[in-house]
Amino acid sequence: MSKETVKWLNENTLIGFTDKRGTAWHYRADLQSAEPNHYPGAIPVGDVSRRLFNWEPVEQPIYVPSSGMEWTPNGHVPIPGSVEAITDTGVLKLAPLPDRKAIQRSDTGHTMGIFTDSYQPHEYNEWLINTIATLLDDDLSIGSAGLLRNGAVAWVSVEVPDNVTTPEGVQFRPHLFGATSFDGSLATTFKRAVTSIVCDNTMAAGLGETGQQIKIKHSRHSKLRIGEAREALNIIYEVADDFTAEVTALCRTSVSDAEWSAFLDAHVPMPDEPGRSRTLAENKRDTLARLWNHDNRVAPWKGTAWGVVQAVNTYTHHEQTVRGAVRAERNMLRAVTGGVDELDQTTLHTLATVQSDPKLLAA
Repeated sequence: MSKETVKWLNENTLIGFTDKRGTAWHYRADLQSAEPNHYPGAIPVGDVSRRLFNWEPVEQPIYVPSSGMEWTPNGHVPIPGSVEAITDTGVLKLAPLPDRKAIQRSDTGHTMGIFTDSYQPHEYNEWLINTIATLLDDDLSIGSAGLLRNGAVAWVSVEVPDNVTTPEGVQFRPHLFGATSFDGSLATTFKRAVTSIVCDNTMAAGLGETGQQIKIKHSRHSKLRIGEAREALNIIYEVADDFTAEVTALCRTSVSDAEWSAFLDAHVPMPDEPGRSRTLAENKRDTLARLWNHDNRVAPWKGTAWGVVQAVNTYTHHEQTVRGAVRAERNMLRAVTGGVDELDQTTLHTLATVQSDPKLLAA
């Protein structure tokens, strides 16, 4: 990751409760301003608005080259809204593109997306901060917030003040994750999730099932019905008990050396022919084996189903090659769009298949 990307994360994300979970992986003291982006406790709501969401999405018309005239039954008439621009080669006539608009940042003028007229931007302060404040009770606080893609994507995470520790020594933080975008990549989404403290990974709140979430499209008639959202999300208090029970069950599920080897064969099939694909598979298997045997984010639970989940989740968050995006962006988007849920569920399904099939274990 380039220094410029790390600089963006140090300036455009806010990380709270560092007394409980330590600094974020991207923290660089030399990139911190006079006002650091790390908070030992909760992040004040006003700081999120002031430091991150202190601008608005502005709708702008889109112009295309034109004669400035259009044909009607009454003959050629000027196109409403047409303008002229002076260029090096002379005067260029421009007409507004019908049924299209751009969404720009009010402070920098950066164009974040181009949409039809039916698109309704969900302003960050209103849809993230105000909505989450309405959904949650007073003893819950903002644990992280940030901007990605030059401000076109934003998230806010609300968390309980203290870490939760299972009897097996697994520390985690349940939270409600809200995110939206001005580039069309995300509907406004509110979702329950879990952060594993030892590896700073986002995990599915329900490891064995699809996580609960609410999605609202960016349309003129979009509205979040608070009562329905509360009931569907069950907020985050139940997450601690549910996740603790799942971790306990997975820690009690033994995984032998033969089962781990069979899981690797199923999770990362080895191509028969030498070449790039085989090299990539070998490297991935080697990295998973290193995590399983030696990494403190995984090795303490080696020999259990929880260790398998940790190994695959940690590999995907921190080790896997990222193409077409920065790692922080990829991880956040996966958390919102369901990629994290699918990852954990697929891992458990593969493990269960291996453990129930004697032929796979004998291979």
